[in-house]
Amino acid sequence: MFPTLMGTVVIAGIVGYAAEKSGFTHNGYLQSIIICVGGAFLAYFVQIMFGIGFARPGINAIAASVGALVIVPTHWRGRR
Repeated sequence: MFPTLMGTVVIAGIVGYAAEKSGFTHNGYLQSIIICVGGAFLAYFVQIMFGIGFARPGINAIAASVGALVIVPTHWRGRR
């Protein structure tokens, strides 16, 4: 269980860095990584508690990270 959690954090960090490096987002490196890790943690704990998600934890981490990068910045962008 603990190695899966650490792997989820690493995958989420890589997705956040790659999204910022490729120009998919314009949040800043640290902000994108934090958003991705938060989304991946949420998906990880939902998978543990309810069994909702993909069969492999890595796919859950990638999908949750990309989903969080799409939802969080666009949600706050219109509030300024």
